[in-house]
Amino acid sequence: MGTLATVDLVELTRLDPSLKLDIRYARQDNFLGYPVYTQPRAFLQRPVAEAVVRVHRALATEGLGLQIFDGYRPWSVTRTFWQAVAPAQRAFVADPAQGSRHNRGCAVDLSLFDLSTGQALEMPSDFDEMTERSHIAYPGGSKEARRHRERLQAAMAQEGFTVYPPEWWHYDHPLWPQYPVLDLSFEQLALEQD
Repeated sequence: MGTLATVDLVELTRLDPSLKLDIRYARQDNFLGYPVYTQPRAFLQRPVAEAVVRVHRALATEGLGLQIFDGYRPWSVTRTFWQAVAPAQRAFVADPAQGSRHNRGCAVDLSLFDLSTGQALEMPSDFDEMTERSHIAYPGGSKEARRHRERLQAAMAQEGFTVYPPEWWHYDHPLWPQYPVLDLSFEQLALEQD
């Protein structure tokens, strides 16, 4: 496999404060019903974070911005997710035995928002909805919602991100195999940033 890349997790809003955070895993309004993050922050490996910022700035020319649901996720949270869901829902969570691309700081969950109003754009499903409506190819929902989903996919593809098909909001950066699975807390990361 070769030498892994040096870990350099950076906070997204430090690179561009105009990114909108909606970190539901730091609140109760997530699929678990309780917070699993102690802080509403989003970190990614530096090259991945820089690519997200480039997408955000490109979208700004259309009056749009990126709304971030999640970035780096500690491995212990991935284990919690796996244990919490029914086997039928496991396409929506990563197997902790392999670790996830989120655990490597190379996956981001996100959507679009309107820069003029600050309002999230309609999508065919809500974030973390564990149904067929979340699939990138789901044919239902409104025409506008499908158009927004396609716009997000095209914008992310410009920077090399690929969508995880069961979840329209989940994008992987191609550098992910170069990074190790991590289980650093947000407190540890915050200390390194400050």
